[in-house]
Formats: sequence, structure tokens, C-alpha cells
Amino acid sequence: MEKIDNLDRKILEIIMSNARIASKDIAAVCGVSRAAIHQRIQRLADLGVIVGSGYKVNPKMLGYSTCTFIGVNLERGAMYRNVVPELQKIPEIVDCHFTTGPYSILVKVFARDNEHLMDLLNNKIQNIVGVTGTETLISLDNSIHRELPVNEPRS
Repeated sequence: MEKIDNLDRKILEIIMSNARIASKDIAAVCGVSRAAIHQRIQRLADLGVIVGSGYKVNPKMLGYSTCTFIGVNLERGAMYRNVVPELQKIPEIVDCHFTTGPYSILVKVFARDNEHLMDLLNNKIQNIVGVTGTETLISLDNSIHRELPVNEPRS
């Protein structure tokens, strides 16, 4: 992997805290030209350091007041490849991880309320072929939400 330097890290810090900041403002903070900022951001995207862009939407403002993590148990771990495409059909699932530990899969789900959550569990997730059980953990508060720091990883 191509190495990222201190200027790349500074650019990442800035855009991670405000994705809508103008390139000219990033250039001013970093002491380089706007063209250099554009080139660096494009290079970081091409390298896969920057993945995606957009706005974060508050699910509660869209009527999804219940955030849950659901541990999904599978008949066999190898069924993961068949189960994930079925989970992708459920728009309320926003994250899906193949995990070690007590669950084969851990998903993050937003539901309008407990009744909607029960419907998602009973009529959608638990009806997927290969799913043998679920355990639901309701999030009461998201106390920490941040991106990883961009400083040099420690060995």
C-alpha cells in the first residue's frame, strides 16, 4: 500500500470533521494550493483511504426511534454467503458483520418502534433460511460516535 504522509493526514482530519468544507479553506489551513488539495483527495480516494462521501442523516428525524443490534445465529457459518443477500433486502439493516463469538452475524437495525422491530425479527430476519436464532440488544444511547484518528498507527 502506498504510504500517506503528514499532509494527507492533515487533509483527512479536516474533511472527517467537516465533509462540506471548501477546498480553498483546506488549502489555506494546509498552506498549499487548491489544486494540490483536489489531487490529494482524489489520490486518497483512488487508494481506498477515502471511501464514500455524503451526509449523515439522523434516523430519529425520519421516524426511526429504536436502534438495535441483533446477534444472528446460523445453522452453519458457511451459510453467511446465502444469508447476507437476504439481509440486504431489509432496508432497516444499516450494518452487517460476520463475527466470531456467540453470533455468526451482528447487524445494526433501525426500527420505528418496538412493534416494527418485532415485525422485522419475526417476519423477516428469523424467516431467512439458515437463521436458527437471534438475540436483540436495544441501544439506549449512542454515547461515542467518531472516526478513527488519522495519526500513524502504533506497532
